[in-house]
Amino acid sequence: MIRTVAAFLAFVVAGSAAAVDCRDLTHQGNLYSVCEVDPRTEDLRLFLNDGEGRLLGQFSAVASALQTEGKRLAFAMNAGMYHVDRSPVGHYVENGIEQKRVIPNAGPGNFGLLPNGVFCIRPQRADVIETLAYQANQPDCTHATQSGPMLVIDGALHPRFLPDSTSRYLRNGVGTSADGTRAVFAISGNSVTFHEFAGLFRDVLKTPNALYFDGNISRLFAPQLGRSDPGFSMGPIVGVVEAGS
Repeated sequence: MIRTVAAFLAFVVAGSAAAVDCRDLTHQGNLYSVCEVDPRTEDLRLFLNDGEGRLLGQFSAVASALQTEGKRLAFAMNAGMYHVDRSPVGHYVENGIEQKRVIPNAGPGNFGLLPNGVFCIRPQRADVIETLAYQANQPDCTHATQSGPMLVIDGALHPRFLPDSTSRYLRNGVGTSADGTRAVFAISGNSVTFHEFAGLFRDVLKTPNALYFDGNISRLFAPQLGRSDPGFSMGPIVGVVEAGS
């Protein structure tokens, strides 16, 4: 298994241009891996099922599907909460087709800890948008995934996050710049609180809006960092696609 993953990473790195800028960093004693994408120049997409409607679920499955098109996966991350059958908990759009409606109401768990939000990918930009604002403005997203809670809302941390919280988990999420030209994905290398994780996006990554994707199951595919995190099948996956060799 280790040899297979190593070979897969070597194959991807060998033909990969610098489509994504990935790096490791430390903030307030916590470790993070961060990957930054420019939506104006990169092909940023969401993935859930293949052309036959079968769950992809793994980074390797996404990469294999792209390979049949002569394309390559340059980066990927799990991208939103899902049910036991891996269907999205919230709003989901892929290739312009809505597969799940917007869920605007509060509910149990992190997803229902309002405000939550939607990660919206459009031509030339990507944005994290608070759910009620998204519902009111109805942006024409080519891809969209709803998750929650919001980590940063217009430069402010989510009001329910506590600096002295004892709830610590591995976490991952995405933040975007005000002009939509930066999408910055981050995953913690150790257990962190919501307050610490949100602070990374606001204070270090300088993204005025950021969205939590998930905890504990958080996984990253980043050939630049030698990572293709293993694990059970996931629901929505976000990734950058580039031309193959």
